[in-house]
Amino acid sequence: MTTPDGREEQPSTEAQFSLAGRTALVTGSTTGLGLAIAKSLGTAGAKVALNYFNNQSRGEAALAEYRATGAEGHLVRGSVIEASGVRRIVEEVEASLGGIDILVVNATPDQPHHPIEEYDWAFHQSMIDYFIKSPYLLARAVLPRMKDRRWGRIINLGSEVLTRGVGNFSPYLAAKGGQNGWNRSMATELAPWGITVNMVSPGWIPVERHEKDSQSEKDEYLAQIPMGRWGVPQDVGGTVAFLAGDAASFVTGQNIHVNGGMTVH
Repeated sequence: MTTPDGREEQPSTEAQFSLAGRTALVTGSTTGLGLAIAKSLGTAGAKVALNYFNNQSRGEAALAEYRATGAEGHLVRGSVIEASGVRRIVEEVEASLGGIDILVVNATPDQPHHPIEEYDWAFHQSMIDYFIKSPYLLARAVLPRMKDRRWGRIINLGSEVLTRGVGNFSPYLAAKGGQNGWNRSMATELAPWGITVNMVSPGWIPVERHEKDSQSEKDEYLAQIPMGRWGVPQDVGGTVAFLAGDAASFVTGQNIHVNGGMTVH
């Protein structure tokens, strides 16, 4: 809208941060950071599809936890590394919640640490499937609607380990590096349609899959965080919710680290 003197009317601050009327798909979102992201988007007003592949009971519990916030949501099962699975996920979300405006690429497999000699190519391929193939398949599925509406948000979950060059983690870092390059290229390609593409890279934020990590490792990492505290899942969820809204409409192609300053040096 424009003002009587011809200037573009600016939306209110509340409207800039509201996701009311938007539909989001968060892959791998029934636990950990994914669930926190879904809840943050829902709290901001979006209708959110939570995705899982293996554990139905955990998925149902996550949906109940999400809906307890008062937000509207849907649980969808499907593989994000197979074209047929992605098509089915998107079709189900569109039928239940409406067309997808916000895509958060979060699903991830296990990430064991090993020297290069102990990795085989099958493991490298699994990393490529999740962090390069999956973003490609998902984007291809949701972009027609986003382009038609000339509005969309694609948010990739990265990791600080790419910037820090963590050792004994080479397949994961290689695939995340590829995803970051794809993120930057897509940001430029899609900008004319009003579609932003960004990456959020958390530090080590203890969630369920970190339950077996040793206390000594945790103590060593915590001692290095400039802010002097652990991150919590809501730190990541809040950053994603910001990027998903109109307040971040001029932010694209970025990789935002959510790690208390660990990659400042």
